[in-house]
Amino acid sequence: MSTSTPLWKRLFPTASRLNVAIQAFSLIAICLEGYDQGLMGGVNAAPDYVRTVGIGEYPSGHVTSTVHQGGIVSIYYLGCIVGCFVGGWVADRFGRINGILGGAIFAMIGGALQAATQNSAFILGARVVTGLGTGALTGIVPVYCSEVSGKEHRGRFLGLVFIANYLGISVAYWLSFGLAFVDNGLSAVRWRFLLAFQCLPAILLVAGIRLLPDSPRYLASVGRQDEARDVLEHIRGGSSAETDAELLAMAEEAQYNKGTSVVEFVKILIGKGSTSLHHNVARRAWLCIWLQIMASWTGITAVTAYSPVLLSQAGYSSIKQNGLAGGLNTIGIVGTIISAFIVDRYGRRSCLMMGALGLAIVNLVAASLYEASLHNPSISARIAPAAVTMLFLFNLVYASTWGTIAFLIPAEIFPSEMRSQGNGYGITGWAIGVGWTVLVNPIMFGSIGSRSYFLFAGLNLLWIPIVWLFYPETGFGRNLESLTHLFDGGAFNWQMEAAYRRAIEDPDRPVDVAKYEAAGSQRFVEDASTGTSEKV
Repeated sequence: MSTSTPLWKRLFPTASRLNVAIQAFSLIAICLEGYDQGLMGGVNAAPDYVRTVGIGEYPSGHVTSTVHQGGIVSIYYLGCIVGCFVGGWVADRFGRINGILGGAIFAMIGGALQAATQNSAFILGARVVTGLGTGALTGIVPVYCSEVSGKEHRGRFLGLVFIANYLGISVAYWLSFGLAFVDNGLSAVRWRFLLAFQCLPAILLVAGIRLLPDSPRYLASVGRQDEARDVLEHIRGGSSAETDAELLAMAEEAQYNKGTSVVEFVKILIGKGSTSLHHNVARRAWLCIWLQIMASWTGITAVTAYSPVLLSQAGYSSIKQNGLAGGLNTIGIVGTIISAFIVDRYGRRSCLMMGALGLAIVNLVAASLYEASLHNPSISARIAPAAVTMLFLFNLVYASTWGTIAFLIPAEIFPSEMRSQGNGYGITGWAIGVGWTVLVNPIMFGSIGSRSYFLFAGLNLLWIPIVWLFYPETGFGRNLESLTHLFDGGAFNWQMEAAYRRAIEDPDRPVDVAKYEAAGSQRFVEDASTGTSEKV
């Protein structure tokens, strides 16, 4: 084989091997994000940690400063917000692979610093560094996955990758559960090992991510058309009419790309940003932000963080509480697998609306059961299995719908010149939503207890008309380049669909992708100035 053959092609000579490698490294990156999201529950339960950072008493582990504790947890999400935009800009400017590499380096350094924590200020800084890294990874990896996957199974590809999110959370819970038995839970190993363990996936990414090729859509967006064709045909298993159509659509979009600045995200939010001919970029950004905020306020963060409290109300012992809490996150893996097989078949909008309805019902039932046990403690043991079943159902429904789709849509609706940076708006919404609920949930549960789940039920019902009115359908085999036409029209879904149909059916499009696909193996380029077609 020629020495000029790229390393990635020599390592992964077949499409199946390359796709497996892409999914494997994507799984590692998302697993790291999930682990970081789940580990602080176990860390906060360690008495030695509570003493080291000065938020409570030793050896009881009783936290006396919940605001201080919440600040240490939530500052990570501030780092995520900055990381997703800076990392996204790097990925749009210098490539998805380089962006992932940079994010992994920050995550690795931040994890090591957290494990070496000496005081409160130390861990605050370390968590910001970690947030910068995982924010970048969470912003870039879904984009990379969406850009290399085929249009018919883009949701499935990303859904299978997001199994790792729940896997990471589950690993954090089960490690925390096991380490709680070391030295009766008083050892520093209990929390330092939890924090250090996040370095392992980061090291794997740093060592191996450069073995993969960059996204063909990124390569096309910066004018490297031959490389884009080489990568795309290898991923798809050879040249075909479909790959030719994809390449032509990429080339059409690339000719209008002008690049974006690192501060473009601020300009876009206030309606001042511009990306050549692409319309309504600010609306896309706000849709992504609010989608993730809505996802956070379905009640998922409360179930994740406060399940031990709720299980205690249901009458379970401490050990059973921790074990069942780990199982709750493990069931998310099953839900994500379900999502991978329904999101392309039934569409993003239908899954979101049905998911919100299911979550509202589960919240209502769960809250009713907990209220019954509080008012009549003698029946707690009898209704405990039903209460636990509701918690498991909640995680299953969430993972099957909102848990994946809220990350999928932001990775689809932006043009290639700012797709990674644009996906950062979704990650910003996620960081705001999760950070907000992390701060508010202790106050809310302290004030109204499990009645909070009635509030979550009402919010889920509210999300249904919001999705129906304002969110576009990005599935059903629509390629990434065509999705920008959804935003040529008004803000309501039916206006977006009408604009999409007009654009796809327009005979005067600079590059007639519909004709290209219909022509089979014939390849055409439309001359916009003369209206004639030339076979090439």
